[in-house]
Amino acid sequence: MTSMGETYVKFDTNDLLLKKLCDSADKKSKLNLKRFGDQKVLIEGGGYEKVWLETQPMGGAMYAKRDMEAAVNNQKIFMDCQREDGRLPGSIEYKDGKIIPQFDKFQGFCFAEPALDVYYLAGKDKSYLEQLYETLRRFDEYLWKVRDSDNDGCLESWCVYDTGEDNAVRYGDAPNYWEKDTPPEGYDKVPIASMDFMGYSYSSRKVMKEIALLLGNKEASEKHRRDAEIVRNKIRDYLWNEEKGAFFDRDKNHNIMPSLLHNNLRLMYWKCMAASDAIRFVNEHLLNPEEFWTQMPLPSVAANDPLFRNDEVNSWSGQSQALTFQRAIRALENYGYYEMIPKLGNKLFEAVGDDCVFVQQYDPFTMKPSLIGVSGEQDAYGPAMLAVLEYMGRMYGVDVCRDRLIWGATKGPDAYYEQFWNGHKYRIENDKYKAFAFIDDREIFSCDRGCRIETDLNGKVLVKYSGF
Repeated sequence: MTSMGETYVKFDTNDLLLKKLCDSADKKSKLNLKRFGDQKVLIEGGGYEKVWLETQPMGGAMYAKRDMEAAVNNQKIFMDCQREDGRLPGSIEYKDGKIIPQFDKFQGFCFAEPALDVYYLAGKDKSYLEQLYETLRRFDEYLWKVRDSDNDGCLESWCVYDTGEDNAVRYGDAPNYWEKDTPPEGYDKVPIASMDFMGYSYSSRKVMKEIALLLGNKEASEKHRRDAEIVRNKIRDYLWNEEKGAFFDRDKNHNIMPSLLHNNLRLMYWKCMAASDAIRFVNEHLLNPEEFWTQMPLPSVAANDPLFRNDEVNSWSGQSQALTFQRAIRALENYGYYEMIPKLGNKLFEAVGDDCVFVQQYDPFTMKPSLIGVSGEQDAYGPAMLAVLEYMGRMYGVDVCRDRLIWGATKGPDAYYEQFWNGHKYRIENDKYKAFAFIDDREIFSCDRGCRIETDLNGKVLVKYSGF
């Protein structure tokens, strides 16, 4: 599965802050490479010594451009630790020489799409693809067998850590963990009819559709497409508020939970929203400076919401999370909001700043990093470092994205970016006014700065986006 050989990135720029950020994130990311038995994996870091389903498959896929072995293992470890009934561990710990899968929360599900990304990046191994398909099939079956306890057609979150929203006020008195396959009773809010859990299912079914087609089973692919649409339609019918232009969860009594959440951006990550709904959410809420486009954008809860809390330590009730910045790249690209990528990237670069301390969250009004994490003073938090590196790649570099290359020539400083992958060297040189792209020292195009270019793997230009 890792027959692709060495991968590496070289980046240079005349912008001293960007160069320092890249070098520091690159160096500190290596601190999060650990051995779980005979497997090299990339842990979350910053005080989080495990691999988590909400972060590490996605993080591993992003890190593939620097370490393919860890990228593959960050997917495989979850597939290999799947429970017989189909449930995936929310986190996996390595302790006393043993790999310990933990099934006391779901934590999140940035897994299906990154795991398929790695299939492409790591050499298109059929056995890996078949295992991923089976993993998703069993996981989706588990969700619908267990997590629709009131049979209303909407999957449920049963504890705070089911959606990774640590210390979220909106969960009320809900427990942090829940191991049972029967729903909690006697709590104010849970079970919650959850946009996140519906996203878990939609994502699984959408990727199964893609895998079935890759495996040559058009009939199964069409079935998964229909099944995914059932989930998507239910999200729209049950959780969308037409008046407010956003999605909202419902509590155990089926009442709308009125807090305006960044979780709508998660739906965009899974591509659960219709394009028209995404336009409304982005224009009315995401870009609203009173809600989500604060000085440091992307607070977890709209800044003017009654349940917003500007707590500095591990709270998804307010401050802007590095993990949300990491997810936002795919979310925005899914709907063609390419021009927002440099805006968010530059905000993140500014917030991390010259100190190059990589933390979990940031004050949405002052942009100040919250330096104290769950284990004390924090640094080397994986999602922050990977987000910095990924934005740099999108803005000034070249990214291998399945069977395409994405070239970044946003306006900004001079920059040199080189990606070595699958025996080939891809590089882009951004000078003051123009960008020049090369594959194995063969120039494939040049363009004015302010563009995003997609090509096939041979360099044929497929899409050109100006205004980047």
